[in-house]
Amino acid sequence: MRPWSLLLASCLWFIAGAAIAQPYKPIPITGGSEVKDTLSDKDIPTGQRGFARDYAISLEAEDRLEISVTSSAFDTVVTLMDKNGNSIAENDDAGADTTNSLLFARIPQSGTYIVRVQSFGGSRGGKFTLKVTKLRPVN
Repeated sequence: MRPWSLLLASCLWFIAGAAIAQPYKPIPITGGSEVKDTLSDKDIPTGQRGFARDYAISLEAEDRLEISVTSSAFDTVVTLMDKNGNSIAENDDAGADTTNSLLFARIPQSGTYIVRVQSFGGSRGGKFTLKVTKLRPVN
């Protein structure tokens, strides 16, 4: 094989390998968990100049949740979605004096749900903490 044809073959292999998309795999978590993670421009582009990272959680019908995302690096948004990507609940700012997110939700039916953490307003992200707490009804 001539040197230029070997170089061409190597370039084609590299281009073909780079074009293969990674499969979508949300990170599994459980209720009662606290996740310390980092959002970056290598995560899911939101189309709103920000990025998102997804977590999968198995929930039961009538579960009640508190989901919070805190970060000093970026303005957070948290969304709870069903398995089809439909939004169940979403929160941008928990209050007037913070850019952290807090939402409460009651689960309509048993199944796997997605908790999406994303940056708002074009921020590339940074370190954050996600807390998912299953609440108990008061008797």
